[in-house]
Amino acid sequence: MTENRAFRRRPRPPRYDAVVIGAGHNGLVAANLLADEGWSVLVLEAQELPGGAVRSTDLLGPGYTTDLFSAFYPLGAASPVLGSLNLPGYGLQWAHAPLVMAHLLPDGRSAIMSRDLDETAASVDAFGAGDGAAWRDLVRRWDRIGDAVLAALFHPFPPVRSGLDLLRRLGPADAARFARFATLPVRRMGEEQFRGEGARLLLAGTALHSDMAADEPGSAVFGWLMTMVGQRYGFPVPRGGSGMLTEALVRRLRAKGGELRCGEPVEKVLVRGGRAHGVRTHGGDIVLARRAVLADVDVPTLYRDLVGERHLPGRFVEDLRRFMWDPSTLKLDWALSGPIPWKSAEVGRAGTVHLGADLDGLTDYTGALTTGRRPGNPFVVLGQMTTADPTRSPHGTEVVWAYTHLPRSLGRDEGVVQRQVRAVEDLLEHHAPGFRDLVVRKVVQSPSGLHDSDGNLVDGAINGGTTKLFQELIFRPVTGLGRPETPVRNLYLAGAGAHPGGGVHGGPGGNAARAALLHAGVRGSLRSAAVRLAVRSVYSGRDRGVLPPPVTPPPGD
Repeated sequence: MTENRAFRRRPRPPRYDAVVIGAGHNGLVAANLLADEGWSVLVLEAQELPGGAVRSTDLLGPGYTTDLFSAFYPLGAASPVLGSLNLPGYGLQWAHAPLVMAHLLPDGRSAIMSRDLDETAASVDAFGAGDGAAWRDLVRRWDRIGDAVLAALFHPFPPVRSGLDLLRRLGPADAARFARFATLPVRRMGEEQFRGEGARLLLAGTALHSDMAADEPGSAVFGWLMTMVGQRYGFPVPRGGSGMLTEALVRRLRAKGGELRCGEPVEKVLVRGGRAHGVRTHGGDIVLARRAVLADVDVPTLYRDLVGERHLPGRFVEDLRRFMWDPSTLKLDWALSGPIPWKSAEVGRAGTVHLGADLDGLTDYTGALTTGRRPGNPFVVLGQMTTADPTRSPHGTEVVWAYTHLPRSLGRDEGVVQRQVRAVEDLLEHHAPGFRDLVVRKVVQSPSGLHDSDGNLVDGAINGGTTKLFQELIFRPVTGLGRPETPVRNLYLAGAGAHPGGGVHGGPGGNAARAALLHAGVRGSLRSAAVRLAVRSVYSGRDRGVLPPPVTPPPGD
């Protein structure tokens, strides 16, 4: 018996063309695209359920469907990546609220955005004569170049074909003006194009879905993109809960022959000779990857824990210490016995509601986040989910969530969290007297609670890292190529830390899958050599830059 055991061979580790770490929506998008090309794909997810930050549950009780994290998906509806997967064919249905969005001012007035352009124009015109026509002009300009902008956004950087298409449509003169526009703060953009607060606040409030301030260069582009997508596509939700989007991705993946294993956390990416060739799970199992490992994982965890700094160039490790998270998020969920009794009745028709601040208030709010203070007057993004999708709760009731941000230095302070919960509820009670009387059940998702529920939401960061200009494009996640390729050959970054960043649109996952496919085969070896050469040129050698590497991570990180 002993002799037989001595000669018994260990079973060979399973081998796939690609292993995807993480079954968030980006990981599932990447796996689907690879499976479409005939690759054998295994997705390994640490949690017991797939979806990452795209999950729904009956957290508030039977009959009430709550989105645990993300909820409204304007970029998902507009995304050419998700659109290419035909997810309605796998059960996804979009649902829309009567109004896309409302911004409620402190004085009780409200500006609204509707998929009906006439309705939006009439609302903003009431704040400033002529603003309705200016809004129509903004939409016309979007219609001229919007699909080229989306194509450029959702392709690996640099987006050569779509970029050239955009330049062709703009022409030299308008291209130069578009470049200036791309640097504008959203406050300045609003001042240049609109007379009244209504349109300015729709743009600025939407820009703050990122962590950029209204006075910060680059915020105009984000506000413009989100409002124009909202105008044309709405801010839809998956009918039946955000988890239905995940279910459609999983159903499609399995139909294409892909595999998914949940409750299988990855402990290490196996690197040999500078190349990723598989992973080791927390249970000690080895899974080999012939062609690629794709990681839908937060940036520091991937490089410091799963890969290890010894496999990375020194300058890359130094740059990684400059990586900046976005602020912590505090989310509240309520089951209500009836609709919110807004003083402004039209706000009750909106799926997404901004409240708590005018333009100066938005500046004060982001200033507090920047300087590490609790915002005394929080800016709140609120979702009326039953208004958007009547299947979310029993007839006559409402499921509502709201979120606001805290500085990362305060996100784990329970006293601060509770004070901010009261501030949010006081704000709601001010604009909707009797709100508290309608609450059947409440759940508070603190920054640490969000992190515990999804390890990628580190201390409540929901965008995979700051969206500020210094960490976008070729600076995302660190200064480099702005592409999903990493310093480790055959390892691709597929999560929100990669270009084009956070949000539910599948961009990072799609880019990672395209990059893996481009590097496969004979022609792919030439591309791989070119990328490796570029990576070496960026990260090799001694750092002789103008700034020394940081001794410690910057404050708040």
